[in-house]
Amino acid sequence: MAVLETDGLVRQFGELVAVDHVDLSVEAGEFRCVIGPNGAGKTTLFNLISGALSPTDGTIRFDGEDVSQLPPNERVRRGIGRSFQITTVFGGLSVRENVRLATQSAMDETITAGDRFFRSSDSFPDVEERVEDVLGRVELADRADETAAALAYGDRRRLEIGLVLATDPKVVLLDEPTAGMSVEETEATMELVADVLSERTLLLIEHDIDMVMNVSDRITVLDRGQELATGTPEEVAANEDVQDAYLGGGGH
Repeated sequence: MAVLETDGLVRQFGELVAVDHVDLSVEAGEFRCVIGPNGAGKTTLFNLISGALSPTDGTIRFDGEDVSQLPPNERVRRGIGRSFQITTVFGGLSVRENVRLATQSAMDETITAGDRFFRSSDSFPDVEERVEDVLGRVELADRADETAAALAYGDRRRLEIGLVLATDPKVVLLDEPTAGMSVEETEATMELVADVLSERTLLLIEHDIDMVMNVSDRITVLDRGQELATGTPEEVAANEDVQDAYLGGGGH
């Protein structure tokens, strides 16, 4: 059963059609990679699914429910988590405070406005339990009281994955989580993703084709906003249209 579906999804910016009638169907537990040349519409597609943008046309269904018009925070509560190309941590806050904010955003319905105003942030045991669990799982417990700005780039990315994990998502959208990393940092980050997010449904935008071929259950290829192909790594690598548009021809 598909946990995430798009039907005829369109996003226009003036005359530019960034996402052009994309039909996506992602099964629960699947690791789906989304690839394509720069400007293919990959990040715009993620922005539509997460609610950062509204569709010009088409629908987005999550767990069988139309979420096309829901705001981002409501999609987070329902189980859609998102990381971005550029790290989005709060540099002036501690690592722990960053994770706590993400946790509270997902548990907001259980915390009243009065509680948030009158009680200290560490007086919510359910929140604190999840915060400590996340810090341990992303291996940042020993740096929890440092400011996020003091973290090395790879550790900031690790923290960002922790922020996604803190919202307890069913579906996780990862937009180039290894961008700008060394080979060693890339391997460590993907190991972390496989470890802490293995039970989630994952959608990953990535330019490293070798990595994509190794980690994907299925791959969706976008080109000029349109879905060029979807299939297993073997099927996509053998697709002549994909070879011409993205892999440079001649197979992979």
